[in-house]
Amino acid sequence: MAKVGIGVIGLGRMGRVYAFHTARQIEGATLVAVADLSQAARADFAAQVPDVQVYSDYHDLLSNPRIQGVIVASPTSTHRDVVIAAAQAGKAIFCEKPLALTLAETDEIAAAVQKAGVPLQVGFMRRFDAAYAAAKEKIEAGLIGQPVTIRSIGRDPHRTSLEFADPKVSGGLIVDMAIHDFDSLRWLMGDEVQRVYTEAASLVYPELLDVGDVDNAMINVRFERGALGNVEVSRTAIYGYDIRCTVVGAKGTIEIGYLRHTPILVLNEAGVTHDVVPHFPERFGKAYTTQIEHFVTSLRNEQPPLVTLADARAALQISLAATLSQHEGRVVYVREVN
Repeated sequence: MAKVGIGVIGLGRMGRVYAFHTARQIEGATLVAVADLSQAARADFAAQVPDVQVYSDYHDLLSNPRIQGVIVASPTSTHRDVVIAAAQAGKAIFCEKPLALTLAETDEIAAAVQKAGVPLQVGFMRRFDAAYAAAKEKIEAGLIGQPVTIRSIGRDPHRTSLEFADPKVSGGLIVDMAIHDFDSLRWLMGDEVQRVYTEAASLVYPELLDVGDVDNAMINVRFERGALGNVEVSRTAIYGYDIRCTVVGAKGTIEIGYLRHTPILVLNEAGVTHDVVPHFPERFGKAYTTQIEHFVTSLRNEQPPLVTLADARAALQISLAATLSQHEGRVVYVREVN
């Protein structure tokens, strides 16, 4: 089969990850073009990956007939316009999470995608991580019985920029980070979240308060069928990148994730030490590649992607409910946010 022509819109942190992976690691795809407003970003990428068309305006990329699918990795606040334009151009779409900052924008995207009849996949890469995927299989096989509680931890080693932390740009800590955890909760538990209660604070980086954000949040969850959950998101894990999940069932427990990066321990008079996963490329690099491989394979085989627009909407709705709880200091039922 002919390779799928891919264009990447946005050359920020995630856009570069996707562009490099597509150019170098996705066997069934060819990176045709990239687009970014920053001349410096375009020049830097072109120097590292020659023979790729570079655009300043993503509309020019969308008009390229060699491109069948686009990866949208521009700022979240631009997703609505970019994704709708891509749908109208007839391109298959992979969009980094969150799909949008509001449910209204998400529904506008859904209408445009449905009208255009193009596939859309959302970037919840944990579903393509070997550990998370194996845990899902074991839960479905009944190895731990009926899941009754779940705890998901997402800790970054340092805060993001104040510009990005602004909720008008990223949605804030919960929408930007915890949306991964909420997608994992729904997927692993096989159930919908009924209500949430959030405690949040800026304990290490008080400057985040100036833009309306926080550096730590704890969200308690109750599922529709009665199971319980907890999500912790943090920007203050100075020791490294710490992503873990525990699912407790009636007949057993599954622990997902790891902290030690290199499989060695140093034992000496100072004690026992080991290194720690430094950041997301090291922990989820393979998962990022696998989800783009899935996007390309789905497009080539004309099959719908496993991660759907409905999944993106549900995770965003929970994130918005948890953010509302953060600001109003009360239990919020997810159905309130609609």
